[in-house]
Amino acid sequence: MLEIVFGIAIFSILVALFFAWYVLKQDKGTPKMQEIADHIREGAEAFIKRQYRTIAILAVVTALVIFGVYSYVGKWDYAIHTSSAFILGAFCSALAGIIGMSISVRANLRTAAAAKKSAAHAMRVAILGGAVSGIFVVALSLIGVAGIYYIFGADPVKTPFMIVGYAFGASFVALFAQLGGGIYTKAADVGADLVGKLEAGIPEDDPRNPAVVADLVGDNVGDCAGRGADLFESTAAENIGAMILGVALFPVFGVGGILFPLVARSFGLIASIIGILVAKARENEDPMKALNRGYYVASILAAILFYFASMSLLGKPEQAIWFFYAGMVGLVMSLLFVYITQYYTEYRYRPVRSIAEASKTGTATNIITGFSVALENTALPIIVISFSLILSYTFGVMSGVPNGGLYGTAIATMGMLATAAYILAMDTFGPITDNAGGIVEMSNAPKDIRKNTDRLDAVGNTTKALTKGYAIGSAALAAFLLFSAYMGEVASITGKAFAVVDLAKVPVFVGAMLGAMLVFLFSSLAIRAVGKTAGYIIEEVRRQFRDKGIMKGTKKPDYAKCVDITTKGALKNMVLPGILAIAFPVIVGIVLKAEAVAAFLMVGTISGVLLATVMNNGGGAWDNAKKYIETGALGGKGSEAHKAAVVGDTFGDPLKDTAGPSLHVLIKLLATITLVLAPLFI
Repeated sequence: MLEIVFGIAIFSILVALFFAWYVLKQDKGTPKMQEIADHIREGAEAFIKRQYRTIAILAVVTALVIFGVYSYVGKWDYAIHTSSAFILGAFCSALAGIIGMSISVRANLRTAAAAKKSAAHAMRVAILGGAVSGIFVVALSLIGVAGIYYIFGADPVKTPFMIVGYAFGASFVALFAQLGGGIYTKAADVGADLVGKLEAGIPEDDPRNPAVVADLVGDNVGDCAGRGADLFESTAAENIGAMILGVALFPVFGVGGILFPLVARSFGLIASIIGILVAKARENEDPMKALNRGYYVASILAAILFYFASMSLLGKPEQAIWFFYAGMVGLVMSLLFVYITQYYTEYRYRPVRSIAEASKTGTATNIITGFSVALENTALPIIVISFSLILSYTFGVMSGVPNGGLYGTAIATMGMLATAAYILAMDTFGPITDNAGGIVEMSNAPKDIRKNTDRLDAVGNTTKALTKGYAIGSAALAAFLLFSAYMGEVASITGKAFAVVDLAKVPVFVGAMLGAMLVFLFSSLAIRAVGKTAGYIIEEVRRQFRDKGIMKGTKKPDYAKCVDITTKGALKNMVLPGILAIAFPVIVGIVLKAEAVAAFLMVGTISGVLLATVMNNGGGAWDNAKKYIETGALGGKGSEAHKAAVVGDTFGDPLKDTAGPSLHVLIKLLATITLVLAPLFI
């Protein structure tokens, strides 16, 4: 079975390389376009080098701590295996993010040039550029998990517990990549918007704005590198968590139940590739329709292949069919999350339009209505998650397999992530088209080209919002899966059953409260980091705007200075919330012990999912309320409603692109770090 996984993963990487070759051979546009694109690429690559240098130092220190913990409890083999798996997971996670970003900063220029021909051609270049990232992330995750499983002996009972460090390494890098990239992108965006749009009264992406290149760089380091690392750790952590739960069913399914997550994920990769090939817009067709068509094809094929994987690996047909149903619960859940996110973030619907309407009476009513929408939008996602967990657990129980209920929830998680490669391709499509629009605007290209890129940029904003909704749902299922794995790990270490977390015990109740508190404190620090870094960039933009030559367009702004200031600010301000997220659960475990950590995870997960939903979709709704007004509604650009909406969008920016996405990673990081360090909490 490992041969199938390796074979599909390698084939998928070859397909991704072909897509990259196709994108890179496209026309690079005018010399002015190329000059602007070079600024973006150089800024993104400089940030990534400095960011990953910082992360590497922190990762080495953490690996030594892991080695020390297992050595302290006398498990020398686990010390070597877990710490080395951590380093490998961190390396692969970083590599996945870097590959995705490196193609996006080249696809943006080709997409801008392709827009001269048609929106449909530009859309094709952008989605194939995004597909490179999506395919590489999932394929590298598969190769990493399957490879380390094989290297560590492929013992179906022992090895899954020894490779959990890989998931922790992936989560570790993802947290800092998402957090640092999110701080960068939103600080640059806030600085560019507040000084450019509101104070100077110039358009978005105006070449006179010194922060505009930093803003375009931010799209790549936040949405491409950051989200790539996020979904890499999702697939890695959930694969390993499901493999651990599969160990309990080894007497029933044999090795098939342990390797099923890897086989199912590889089949999903095939389905995603076919979906990407189908996502080709016809002339004058709405690009979103083409992307949706590809997603539906990928989902249908994933369901068919999931059926064959279930029937082949999960025992007798009368048992396997129930696990297939559990997987379909996850797949349907992913579709529902896409629709719910669309409803709350697209300006075709009531929530966003209500925020736009409120903007007519000023900034205060815009923020009040937007916050109301943000709170309201938690209801449907939580109902869907709850229903999915109950239904998948019930299907697992109905299989008649002992412990089948928990395994059913694990299979639902596999179902939800079956189309992860396609979803990530759509996510990366967003910053590619956003950058393309910026390149077209800054190069003073004809208006008909800007019209094509604006059309794609609007679709890209929707796809980025959809991916965040998808990531929240997968984080919720993954957290429950990893929480169950943690309970099993503690039971394995102590030799006693551990199935109940008693909140009536004072230390356990305190652990639960601390879990909720960490989520809010972490979010506070992440948002404050954006504010601090934005302050640096605002002062710099104001300084440059005092030069009359820049405002007249006779002198070129110092773009590199803004990029450098934002880079330094983001990297400096990401360290405190990142270290807090890693150190806090360890302290809780050492002081309050294993059962309190279980409560910490439970309540922290619930709080994290709710707050991430508030921030992601709330921020997206504020953003699209502004864009709705910019279409000409309610007075259009320059109106009082537009000014209020710009402030509301600026307020929502650090919520939807920094704190919210970072919470997806935090939820899973808490689970993986406690799973790895469980021996310390006994």
